[in-house]
Amino acid sequence: MKRRVVVTGMGGMTPLGTGWERTGAGLREMRSGVVRMDGWDDIKDLKTKLGAPVPDYDEEESPYSRKKTRTMGRVSFMAVRATEMALEDAGLLDSPVVSSGRLGVSYGSTYGSPPAYEEFFLHTVVHRNLEGVKATAFIKFMSHTCAANIAQFFGTKGRIIPTTCACTAGAQGIGYAFEAIRDGYQDVMVAGGADEQHYLSTAVFDLMFATSRRNDEPQQTPRPFDTGRDGLVVGEGAATLVLEDLEHALARGARIHAEILGWGTNCDGNHMVHPSGEGMEAVMRLALSEAGLSPDQIDYVNMHGTATEIGDIEESQATRRCFDRAVPASSIKGYMGHTLGACGAIEAWTCIAAMEEGWVPPNLNLESPDPRCGELDFVTSPRQCSPKRIMSNNFAFGGVNTSLILGKWES
Repeated sequence: MKRRVVVTGMGGMTPLGTGWERTGAGLREMRSGVVRMDGWDDIKDLKTKLGAPVPDYDEEESPYSRKKTRTMGRVSFMAVRATEMALEDAGLLDSPVVSSGRLGVSYGSTYGSPPAYEEFFLHTVVHRNLEGVKATAFIKFMSHTCAANIAQFFGTKGRIIPTTCACTAGAQGIGYAFEAIRDGYQDVMVAGGADEQHYLSTAVFDLMFATSRRNDEPQQTPRPFDTGRDGLVVGEGAATLVLEDLEHALARGARIHAEILGWGTNCDGNHMVHPSGEGMEAVMRLALSEAGLSPDQIDYVNMHGTATEIGDIEESQATRRCFDRAVPASSIKGYMGHTLGACGAIEAWTCIAAMEEGWVPPNLNLESPDPRCGELDFVTSPRQCSPKRIMSNNFAFGGVNTSLILGKWES
């Protein structure tokens, strides 16, 4: 018998601030976290100078011991901090459950810490020597650095699932954690995603002409679904959910934030970087089928919405086909840019927290919807409502698609 999976802890950091109080306030106030990255002016041929860093977190001022942090780059610092907040919220931070073997980690990022890449390859490839290379450099940039550092920091002994599929890493982290509990392999899972701000990540999209060039007006971009959009902005952040078997949560008297009703993941099998509306629609229907729901039972859709022309059009049209109505929808990337491996986790966290409070977040910078986009009810101001079921979608290079369905907890 498949088990029900609930969310008992949450924590995160975004370009709007650390913790829900700051992030939620930024969304309600419709305040942008995008800034001009003045330190990038010397990078030749980098057209965009925009980013969205976490404003109030400095790992140099970390309260953690050096022994605990010497294997962490910024991406792992943020993942660990978000996880600490989530475990504390769940009432499990000092619990023997954490090291019991019944708690696992399912966590993603696009890759490891870019400054560690720089250090390692500058010495070994450019200068062809190992002088000055720290033994921990690889640990900081290995693909599973977030999941491994979380496990080591908190002493978890359950299964570890690294998800490194770029923009769907955080969502897959949650989805695979859901499956691990649903099918009885673990009782509790720490799940989410993180990525750090660095010009290396931005350069990837810049070379594809996919970045915004509004360097002198950072607050006006990105503009998902708007006719005036000119590309995405890369941001950073981390978010962690504590997922738990319902019976396990009830037995210990845990506070329950929401229930994971179902999820879907698939691959377009079509093109490395061009999004496929068919694949997007299929993954939404897959998630609905897993949850045993019809499209008319979803109250709001949190969209990937990167503010790229093809992506916005394909996604919105696929969403319209799936729902066959103008379902309420928005993307929060107008506030914090595209946080890559973190976005699926940040957006799930945002959806659950807003659902608990009885509202849904609006699009930012959406003034003139592109008529080529699918006809949806684009939310343009904080909307007070009582959503009971939310779909959150993310899509990544390689044609990887995810769809999470989150339900309001009603005991």
